Amino acid sequence: MAKKTTKYYVVWQGHKKGVYSSWAACKKQIDGYQGAQYKSFVDKATATTAFSKNYADYKGVSTKKKALTSQEKARYGKPLLESISVDAACSGNPGAMEYRGVLTHSKKEIFRKGPYKRGTNNIGEFLALVHGIALLKSKKMHQLPIYSDSRIAMGWVQKKQCKTKLVFTSDNKELLTLILRAEKWLKENTFTNPILKWETKAWGEIPADFGRK
Repeated sequence: MAKKTTKYYVVWQGHKKGVYSSWAACKKQIDGYQGAQYKSFVDKATATTAFSKNYADYKGVSTKKKALTSQEKARYGKPLLESISVDAACSGNPGAMEYRGVLTHSKKEIFRKGPYKRGTNNIGEFLALVHGIALLKSKKMHQLPIYSDSRIAMGWVQKKQCKTKLVFTSDNKELLTLILRAEKWLKENTFTNPILKWETKAWGEIPADFGRK
């Protein structure tokens, strides 16, 4: 008899937001809630990542996991180990957010910041990238690559603007100050470090991952 697959459910908008391990628990949060936003995922790690992002990123998108073949993995090649990797973690969306950077080859942590109140994962990814770029520039390591698994953050760095829709209040004004400082740094400085996409599908979790999924 085939083993039943356990699904995880993300509720972005409902009576209580969160990640749930059964349909019954998810249904309880969305029944009678106008404009409920929810979706199922094949594993907890994927669901946790999705919860830190937005429903719009997953609406109408298949969440069935498809393993890459060895030939498909080969197309991605291998990551450059002489590099640094950055990542962020956020408990909720928004929620307590932190970010860090590590040496890719050894996973040795070289910086960590946070947690900051009422942040988002995308903001953390953006700040992590700018922090890493500025650190390498200060050490005159102008050609060392930086890996990120967030295309959104990479795009924000390229545009020199953190295009978050997060509302800032007195609770997270410290985070807004950091964003403005990062944007200012990008506009006043140049850098030549390659910013590369970490291909999670082929290589597994980025070395800077917090391991909480």
